[in-house]
Amino acid sequence: MERTKKIYIAFLGNPRFDSRITNLSNSLREDGCKISVLGFDWFISKEDYSDDEIKIYSIKKSKISFFFYLQFAYILINELIRSNADIYFAEDLYTLPFVTTIAKIKKAKIVYNSREIYAHLGGLRNRPALQKIVKLIEKYFIRKVDLVLTTGPLDSKFIENLYNIKDTLVVRNIPLYQKAVSKIDLRKKYNIDPDKLILIYQGVILPGRGLKQIISAVAKLPKTVLIIFGEGEQKDNFIELANKLNISDRIIFAGSIDQKELINYTAGGDAGLSLIENISISYYHALPNKLFEYIMAGLPVLCSDLPQMKEVIEKYDVGESINMENEENISTTLKRWCENTSLLEVYKKNCETASEELNWQAEYKKVRKRLFDI
Repeated sequence: MERTKKIYIAFLGNPRFDSRITNLSNSLREDGCKISVLGFDWFISKEDYSDDEIKIYSIKKSKISFFFYLQFAYILINELIRSNADIYFAEDLYTLPFVTTIAKIKKAKIVYNSREIYAHLGGLRNRPALQKIVKLIEKYFIRKVDLVLTTGPLDSKFIENLYNIKDTLVVRNIPLYQKAVSKIDLRKKYNIDPDKLILIYQGVILPGRGLKQIISAVAKLPKTVLIIFGEGEQKDNFIELANKLNISDRIIFAGSIDQKELINYTAGGDAGLSLIENISISYYHALPNKLFEYIMAGLPVLCSDLPQMKEVIEKYDVGESINMENEENISTTLKRWCENTSLLEVYKKNCETASEELNWQAEYKKVRKRLFDI
């Protein structure tokens, strides 16, 4: 009888709010694997968390990044040394050097989940020296792993060319096939008038995600309300913007929702927004999980006309993509949606059909085939 495989997953973030880790862990567990997940939180939880599978350390984000990463590295190294697994997952670039080094010592297999083009993140676009350092680190360690996962075809092609590697595996950030069995009545929960169009933004609150433009558009459209499911370092700036525009009553910061419950909240909206700005190669390649989560929840999607997102929207006819260089495109499209709810019903119906293809159960088959062969 084949021995149960032990899987260790390390992530600089809270895995309880990360759909990619949640879905992967659940599928591996169903395949009979023993799962251990290590995460870090500096936004949501002020206390450490642990259960049978997950351990999350709450670490303080200081103004000096060096001390934050020193604390993170110290905890991660100690946990990895104490761990015992057959396959280690480095769920981002930040964990990659530590996971790779210690897994090699333990003679275990290594999977690198390249979620972004890290050397070309939006936050590094004006920092060429740091870009070069990131690229050197990734180039060195990526060649030591057994399998590289990416989130889209453009990322795979770019990384393979950049680091002269082959056989990366595209695993899109696609949700489980499920329906909202306990849909939250957002109008009742947040006291929203029935004639308002409820717009949903979910994900980390960061620059480059179109939030400034979205909030400005909502200010021009009194029949809209924006609910933001997520946290981030820029949250206070956007609260200030909403106050400045006198629309704080129509911009609701709802915080992060546990991944298991998120679809019930998302399904309570009328439309989902994924308006990523073209400020870096990483963002240009964007194919975010929120796009697919909106579709699974039955929400029409308004997204940027970046190539991979636009392709999904047009293929399944589940919404519209717009050029983000002209901010007026957001308010113009949303105004039309407010006035033409029958169009939204068409998009919603198409979401049902699309979700039968765009689901994690189908995506995981690719992972399973490669993972247990490494």
